[in-house]
Order: sequence, then C-alpha cells, then structure tokens
Amino acid sequence: MTARNAIFALIPALMAAPVAAQSDSEVTEFTLDNGMQVLVREDHRAPVVVSQVWYRVGSSYEGRGNTGLSHLFEHMMFKGTDAYPEGEFSEIISREGGRLNAFTGRDFSAYFEIMAADRLPIALELEADRMANLQIDAEALATEREVVLEERRLRTEDRPEGRFGERYAAIANPGTGYAHPIIGWADDVAGLTVDDLEGWYQQWYTPSNATLVVAGDVEPEAVHALAREYFGDIPEREVPAVHDPENLDPPGERRLVYRDEQARVPQLRMGYEVPSFATADDSRDPYALLMLATILDGGDGARLSETLVRGSGVAAAAGAGYNPMVRLDGEFSLFGVPADGDVAAVEQALREEIRRLQREPVSEEELERARSQLLADHLFELDSVFYQAMQLGMLETTGAGWETLDAFEQNVRALSAEDLQAAAERYLRPEMLTVGVMQPADREDEA
Repeated sequence: MTARNAIFALIPALMAAPVAAQSDSEVTEFTLDNGMQVLVREDHRAPVVVSQVWYRVGSSYEGRGNTGLSHLFEHMMFKGTDAYPEGEFSEIISREGGRLNAFTGRDFSAYFEIMAADRLPIALELEADRMANLQIDAEALATEREVVLEERRLRTEDRPEGRFGERYAAIANPGTGYAHPIIGWADDVAGLTVDDLEGWYQQWYTPSNATLVVAGDVEPEAVHALAREYFGDIPEREVPAVHDPENLDPPGERRLVYRDEQARVPQLRMGYEVPSFATADDSRDPYALLMLATILDGGDGARLSETLVRGSGVAAAAGAGYNPMVRLDGEFSLFGVPADGDVAAVEQALREEIRRLQREPVSEEELERARSQLLADHLFELDSVFYQAMQLGMLETTGAGWETLDAFEQNVRALSAEDLQAAAERYLRPEMLTVGVMQPADREDEA
C-alpha cells in the first residue's frame, strides 16, 4: 500500500490511550560494520516494541519505464525465502501476538512489526532473512502485478479525484520523480519483469542503504547486540548515485484545467514549490511554512474556514497543508471547493489570503494560537510509540536527520511574526505556483 494510506489506516489501531507523551526521550544511534544504521528510542510505559526497517528508496528514485517498481517490490518482500516460505513470515508474527505491514513513499520503503518487547529478536531475524535471501519468481510476480493493477484501478483510475491528482502532480513537479504516482503508471507496472525486481533488490536492499528503528520497552545496548547478531553478517553493496534536479529552480506558473465526466463538483488545487527540512538553506523556513499552513487551516478559528467558508461563503470547503519531511523540495498546498461552482472566485480568495500573509505580520494572538495547535498536534503524535519510530525513520530517510525530531519544539517556539511574513514573501510567489482545476465535463465556463 502507499505510505499515506498505510499510515492513516493504522491510526485507530496504534494510538495508545492518552498518557504523558515521551517527547523528551533520548535517541541512541549505532552503525554496524556493514553500514546499517540503528536508531533506538526508549519508551517504557508498556511492554511493547515497534521495529521498522527503512530503505532509502521510493518512487522518486524511479524513471519512466519502471515507475511503480518500489511499490510492487514491497509486495514481493512478502513472497518468502528458503528459510521462511511464503506466508510463514506473517504466520509467525501473528502466532506471537504481533502485527506487521509495510508502506512505500516517494522517498522510502519501510517494513514494520509491533510485538511484545521480549519478541523483538523474532522480528529482527525475519527482517534480516528477507533483506539477504528474498526469492523472486515469475509466478509470484504475475500474481502481485495483478493485485497492484487492481489497487490502481480502485484508488485512481475509477475515481475522478485520483485521475485529477495524477495529472496535477505531473505538472506540479517538472523534472523530478515526484511527477509520477507512487503506485506507478499502469503500462509500466504491466511491463515489469523478474530481472527488474532482482536488479532493484540488489541495488537498494543492502544494509548500507537501510535504517533499523526500534522504539518501545527496550534497552539500547541490547538492541545493538541483536542488530549485530541478525544483520551484522549481511554484506554491504554499493548504492547507485542519485542525480536530482537543482532545488527551487523557478519553473514559472503552471496551470491545468481537467474535465472529467464523473466529476460532480469543481475542485481547485494550488501548490507552491517550497523547501523541505532537507533542502532549506535557512533551517527556520520549514517551521515558518508549517506555521503559515496552521494559520490558514489549523482548526475552526483558522483563516480559510473563517473567511472563505463562514465569512464570504465563496467556498464550501477550503484548506492548506505542508509536509517538510520529503527528500526534495516540498509543496505548500491550498485547496478549495466552490460553494456555487465559481472556481475563479475561490482562486482569487485564496490568492488574497496569500497576499495578506505577505503584506502584514500575523497578530500575536493568532501566532500563539497557531503555535499551540502545531505543538499539540506534534506531541499527540509522539504519544504513540509507533509514530515515534515513524518520525525518526522518515526524517532520516528523507535527509533531514533524526535529530530534527528533538529540535522541533524549540524551533517552533522561536518563530516570530516577522519570520512567517518573510517566508511568505520568499516562497509563496507566482513563479513557484501550480494551479489545477477539475471541472465536470458538461461545464463550459472558463476556469
């Protein structure tokens, strides 16, 4: 499954009952002789452990002809080895009272188990075995290829929003691997071969390209010893160099008008290309962008719902978002659904909200409300052992570094209204903007 769907599907099962968040827990880092990184975060509130193996490879590492390879390979990682044939991995984890799954993103592929703390050696033994000894055969590939193609049909090809989203991403990310979908283009997936998968395995699934994250009721030195025992003898291989385009090269304002026969109402997407934790020249900028997104769309008192929905009534729904945990530049995104079909009015209103952020500093009251909202959301996520591991793995594989997690609160508290205004002026510019409009096919008015 894709990263977004996997993460959100897990929330109900993995969020523990509210208790004091472990935001001040220390992270211990080790590196094995074969280059594998090990991160351990202690959380002794319950006798549970989360183990995750993250590989620094995802859909953005693919090119035309092999899109979808990372996601399809995730499926193949459950097809078995000589020691543990297909199905045994899952059966063992289930028999021991644990849960497992995997997810693929644009910048990573990750595999995890959630178990009683004393069962950690079982999870590590199984993960090490498939890192080194995975079997890939044509029959298994044929089965999983059809599973993926059906997943693509259900989630994308049969949904107007899915078709629109793929077209939008293609023009919003010119020249980068973010332009194609994580699940891949259907014709590419249909053409992938055993040789393609074996080559991917040899290129990227090596200890020197992996991070083991363990969070929960564990002791760091004990985890280090287990990692050496199970992963230490797997030989490292050289990882190919990745050539990405220059960061924040202004491509000029781009526009997409997409008409869909199944669309019932118009939709608007707008996105500015902005730096991420990994690409920002000024480390304060991603935090300022997070705060700007929270001011626009952080609860009922946020600006978009206050002005566009409840105020002027021009939009039936409106929002904003920004994810700084990506390997390349990210997107500061806006969306709107017009209340009466007038997309142009919603676009004008959203552009005005951006100009307002650039013209005048936010008030102290609004700044503190957004700061409190952002920190509350952050601490609530850290209340889950699973999400502690998730944050560490995602930050590390996207190039931000796991240390960013511990610096988050301090950096958010240090922001001023002037910092936010400066970030809005620097990055939310027309030449960095993509505008996408989805219209029902029978609407002939100009978008």
